[in-house]
Parts: sequence; C-alpha cells; structure tokens
Amino acid sequence: MWVRDNTCGLGPYRADLVETYWRWEQDPALLVGYGRQQPESLEARTEGIAAQLRGDNIRFTVYDLAGGAPVPVGVVTLLPDPSVRTAEYVIMLAPESRGKGLGTAATRLVLDYGFHITNLRMIWLKVLAPNVAAVRAYEKAGFRAVGSLRQAGYWLGRVCDELIMDAIADEFPGPSAITSLLP
Repeated sequence: MWVRDNTCGLGPYRADLVETYWRWEQDPALLVGYGRQQPESLEARTEGIAAQLRGDNIRFTVYDLAGGAPVPVGVVTLLPDPSVRTAEYVIMLAPESRGKGLGTAATRLVLDYGFHITNLRMIWLKVLAPNVAAVRAYEKAGFRAVGSLRQAGYWLGRVCDELIMDAIADEFPGPSAITSLLP
C-alpha cells in the first residue's frame, strides 16, 4: 500500500487485475455515470492496459481496508499536465463498494498524493450534473464546483450538463496521510 488512511488504501495499478477492472467498467451504473454508451470487450481492455501501465498518467488500485486483508475495489487516475502542474481526476469503484465512503476516502488520498508528492497546484474533474452522489463525495473530499459545460453529457438517455469541479493545493483541508508520515 503506498498511501492509506483507516479505511482505504492506494496501491499499484496491476495488469493481473485487468479482468476485475474490466468487470467494474462494464457495470451499467458506471456506464451511465461516465455518460458512455457502449461497453468494451475484455480483449480490447487487455490490450489497453499495457499502454496504460507504460503511460505518464498516475494510476492506483483502490483497496478497502475495513476487513483486515486489503480488497481491490476500484481505480483512481490522475491525468497530469506537467507544463501547468495540474491534473484531471477520474475514479471508478466496483458496484458492490459504492455508498460506503470509499470514493470520498480514495479521492482525499489522491488529492493528498497529488498535492504533497506530485506537487500539483490544482486537480480538476468533470461529473455529470445528475450524479448527485458523486458530486457530494467530491465535495466532501475537497473539490468545489467551478462551472459547467452545458448539455455536454447524457444521463439515462437525456442530455445533461457536466459540472467542472476543482481542488487547489492551498485549500486542501487535510489531515494529510502523506505529511503525517514525515519526521
């Protein structure tokens, strides 16, 4: 585990979990939440993970630590733009792991990592406006709504806005799992 709190940990993004990642990505609720309309084959996903593992993006497997042994429950990604020290944030949680606070915990850990290890100054995301549970989780983790892209997405077959949210290092509320490890 690279970074952790009492309930959640971030560890390596792993090729041996490609089938698990793929299963989560095919969940209808996730497809609705991302606004994506088509599933992906396991073969295509398996080909794609090799490029992801070699890429410049920062990816973690999210682990639930509540039951003793760490259990993989999701993936978080930072898509950095090094020229301006910002990154886009993306999260995916397993269907059975939603609604337990793991999304908020993982998001806080990624913000902590991004601000204190990667030295980003701002992290942003897009979320479909009707995805109220996700918006609440992002707000609890430290993101703020800063605007919207009107009619940029689809939610259950209907056009909807995409909210833009960001978090900046100067306003990251802590406590920090990273800085608490330092002498």
